[in-house]
Amino acid sequence: MSFRRERDYNENPFIVIWEVTRACALKCLHCRAEAQYKADPRQLSFEEGKKLIDDIAKMDNPLFVFTGGDPLMRPDLYDLAKYAIEEKKLSVSMTPSATPRVTKKAIEKAKDVGLSRWAFSLDGSCAEIHDHFRGTRGSYDMTMRGIEYLKELHIPIQVNTTVSNYNLTDLPKIAEKVKEMGAVLWSLFFLVPTGRGMAKDIITPEQHEEVMKWLYQIQQTMPYGVKTTEAPHYRRVFLQEKARIGTSTSGIETKREDLLGRAPRSVNDGDGFVFISHIGEVYPSGFLPVVCGNVREQSLIDIYRNSPIMKQLRDKSLLKGKCGVCEFKEICGGSRARAYAVTGDYLESEPYCPYIPKAWEKTRKVQLQNN
Repeated sequence: MSFRRERDYNENPFIVIWEVTRACALKCLHCRAEAQYKADPRQLSFEEGKKLIDDIAKMDNPLFVFTGGDPLMRPDLYDLAKYAIEEKKLSVSMTPSATPRVTKKAIEKAKDVGLSRWAFSLDGSCAEIHDHFRGTRGSYDMTMRGIEYLKELHIPIQVNTTVSNYNLTDLPKIAEKVKEMGAVLWSLFFLVPTGRGMAKDIITPEQHEEVMKWLYQIQQTMPYGVKTTEAPHYRRVFLQEKARIGTSTSGIETKREDLLGRAPRSVNDGDGFVFISHIGEVYPSGFLPVVCGNVREQSLIDIYRNSPIMKQLRDKSLLKGKCGVCEFKEICGGSRARAYAVTGDYLESEPYCPYIPKAWEKTRKVQLQNN
């Protein structure tokens, strides 16, 4: 498939994430899944997984990601991957946990099956920061070892980093580390207080803005691509910084707006993005725990296209507060997951965006004059 081709998100998502298991050996502080050491006996079976993959392939072959927990703790993982890749011609990647299961043999097997990319999490430039965040001593060293295996086997590397108060000042060093690894993509997750993630660990709205302005610079100067998750306002910042800086200062060129792994237009929770839990529950995203249906009871296609919740999330006219009047709402829309986590309403305004829309400013001025 062509990653740059436009698609109708009302019909088909750009990316589908399947949490193949909740089992994981790590105890990450921010874990969305609140992962456990053993697999849930209720998780989708191999046959149910194949049926799910059949439906995903019918949705115009979106990007497909195995996540967890730790996907490598699912014994039939490679069989599922082989079915998705060979039988259904899907582009499949995986986000395993950095544990002793990540051996060179395991990665060779993944390459043989045809997994297009591995994504490792790196939440600190050194063991002290990363291991604290991951809740497991030795995780940093295992991550580095796994990345070396990927380099040896010439498998594209994606690095995922969760931005929080734990590593805010360490981000520049992580950026350099990602460069040293030869990664093709740095994907930054902006913390949502769900699962084990806590509100006290979230950076301030102003810090969000500063990090995103800095990411604009990184995206122009580093040899890898940059994308964000649960930070759709990065698209607004990108456009504003591009207009402010242009290409005439500092030799900066806006050259990587759409690299492999980036959607050609804005993706948001339930709008170009869909998540299936280990027991078949369908969410707008893994960070927005509002159940829209279950693939054991109806097809993923029907749930994604017709769920009232999904339809609401795709209708930007329903957004409230600042987001509802923002001139950037069609390309941004704010994190629906963070709005839900903080306010209990997934249509409320993004609580960690400091931007004041022009229409909102006018409304406030009128209110002040009337008072």
